[in-house]
Amino acid sequence: MEKIKEVILLAGGFGTRLRDVVKNVPKPMADINGKPFLHYLIKYYQNKGIEHVILSVGYLNEVIKEYFGNKYGNVKISYAVEYTPLGTGGAIMKSLGLAETENVLVANGDTMFMVEPSGILDFHLKKQADFTIVTREVEDVSRYGSVITDKNYRITGFSEKGTLKGKGFINGGVYLINRDFISGFSFPGKFSIEKDFFEKEYPNHNFFGKPCKAYFIDIGIPEDYARAKREFKKLFG
Repeated sequence: MEKIKEVILLAGGFGTRLRDVVKNVPKPMADINGKPFLHYLIKYYQNKGIEHVILSVGYLNEVIKEYFGNKYGNVKISYAVEYTPLGTGGAIMKSLGLAETENVLVANGDTMFMVEPSGILDFHLKKQADFTIVTREVEDVSRYGSVITDKNYRITGFSEKGTLKGKGFINGGVYLINRDFISGFSFPGKFSIEKDFFEKEYPNHNFFGKPCKAYFIDIGIPEDYARAKREFKKLFG
């Protein structure tokens, strides 16, 4: 049975909203109880059978390289370096150049979303999806924007941050990419995967949203960074 063996972690963020509490390191290197946030992400994916982590890095990338090297635990580490910001799409495409397998998981380097890679692949194959976005139900979608699907989970639309309020499904920042499918597109060097790909292409292809109720935290704001410190003690000991 096919398994997901590679994950791209988007770790190039500046962490502008965390500047007061996280200084002189990229946001994914924010200290959580003595270890960087990325440590927990890599360990989580290692425990799920991931063998190769591709770190998409930019701002202060040498801090990340120095800490993780080319192997961390049992995981091979590769680096796709952005010397100028490429946007989420450009970062993903550059990272895919280092991938070795057909189906690759992508996740945000500042978000812990405890997904099951094997479950995402099963869903993706059963739906014959071209692209799968893992979605997460939240009490208020206004902070994030939302992903709208039909009863079969096919994506039928996206809403902007602040346009809808209340309970709904958000883009959880985890994607399953089929390299063969995405290689058929012509992209500029710098682009947004969300705006320039998802929102433009979902009517033309089989884009699906897989709902997942797993633990989710995005450390993008100081309150959630503080919450991660508390909750990771219980989650990871």
